[in-house]
Amino acid sequence: MRWMAALLALCLIAGGCSKNDNEKGPVTLRLVTHDSFAASEKVLKSFTQETGIKVKVVMNGDAGAALNSSIVNRRHPLGDMFFGVDNTFLTRALKADLFEPYTSPALADVPKAYQLDSKHRVTPIDHGDVCINYDKAKVGTSPPSTFNDLVSKEHKNQLVVENPATSSPGLVFLLSTIAKYGENGWQDYWRKLKANGVEVVNGWEEAYEQSFSGGSGKGDKPLVVSYSTSPPAEVVFAEKPLNDAPTGVMTSTCFEQIELAGVFRYAKHKDAARQFVDFMLSRRFQEDMPLQMFVYPVLNGAKVPDEFTKYAPTVDHPLSIPAKEIDANRDRWIAEWTKIVLG
Repeated sequence: MRWMAALLALCLIAGGCSKNDNEKGPVTLRLVTHDSFAASEKVLKSFTQETGIKVKVVMNGDAGAALNSSIVNRRHPLGDMFFGVDNTFLTRALKADLFEPYTSPALADVPKAYQLDSKHRVTPIDHGDVCINYDKAKVGTSPPSTFNDLVSKEHKNQLVVENPATSSPGLVFLLSTIAKYGENGWQDYWRKLKANGVEVVNGWEEAYEQSFSGGSGKGDKPLVVSYSTSPPAEVVFAEKPLNDAPTGVMTSTCFEQIELAGVFRYAKHKDAARQFVDFMLSRRFQEDMPLQMFVYPVLNGAKVPDEFTKYAPTVDHPLSIPAKEIDANRDRWIAEWTKIVLG
């Protein structure tokens, strides 16, 4: 039987034979993720060429909704791994025992600040900042710059935000207001936002693409919860060449977001999932990612595109809240927010 053991070892080294114990033939890895996931076809094909493993991307709504669905179906997952759990929802996934530990060799080249789980049940893939974006054409030469500006008469009925119960950026923005005003002040701030006509939608795509008026948005709201890298995205995807981004960023409202990936504990193709985690931390994937999902790489030495340098603002001191504090209060904060804003 030595030949069988040797063949199995060769298969695992090559990667193309990664499979469930009861399955024969090439493996198709199912990557469960949010609707904003993107990777170039060329890069994904290179992974298949190197390992023999095909990748099927299973988009399942906004990051928060996709994670909630994965937790509900944890014993019968829609795929083999998950990408898109962030530092605001992470403890929910860990408490649900959603992922199994895996320490990628590539973590040696990732700053410790992004490694949020000492057991390595999740692996950091990217980071960025959630911030208020504004439509330059509509706000004129005096754009809002502070949280207080958002509740002023000048910006009444102008802001659209995502629901923190269903949206990752929505939750991040709620946390940014808590970080700014504290446990005893954020509720009153949201009452003022409500009185000032804030619009609430379920996810980022609806907020940015349908309600927001700036850039590619088709709505009438000049203020939206989005990302510090949304302006370069508008330049890259513009139908006609632009010399400047049509949208701006309120850097005082920015809150750092770290996205991570994990191998489902009940996955069929765990070895294939581990290999894809390694691949996501490769320079090839990390340098492809910024202009695909408009986030920053976590890998030391990975290059950032010129568009980021030119059109995305530098956020030197983003708002933050310790993960343990988020874990201890998140559900209560969301419940209070829901009562105040939607009640």
